Amino acid sequence: MNIATIRETMDNAFKSIKKGLEEAVDYSKGKKVTVRVFYPEPVNVKSIRQGTNLTQDEFAAAFGISVATLRHWERGDRKPHGPALVLLNLVKKAPDTVLNVLNS
Repeated sequence: MNIATIRETMDNAFKSIKKGLEEAVDYSKGKKVTVRVFYPEPVNVKSIRQGTNLTQDEFAAAFGISVATLRHWERGDRKPHGPALVLLNLVKKAPDTVLNVLNS
């Protein structure tokens, strides 16, 4: 890559990031924007774990969470958020696929 190509790539990346940040700020202020907002579906963690036929210890180890956190989620004391909620939705829809990917 030459300098001009690198500059153009960086310029395009900056413009894209800047636009995304501006849209996020507008959205947070309640302005109408044409962005897509994704809200992961709430999940029943115990049901998902049982669907994998894994114990609490095995499930926690497979997905990199503490057993204590998993127990809180299963009891309903706490709810998974962010990336954990997205991952659990994936496990709910395709447990074998997710486990195969993680184990490969």
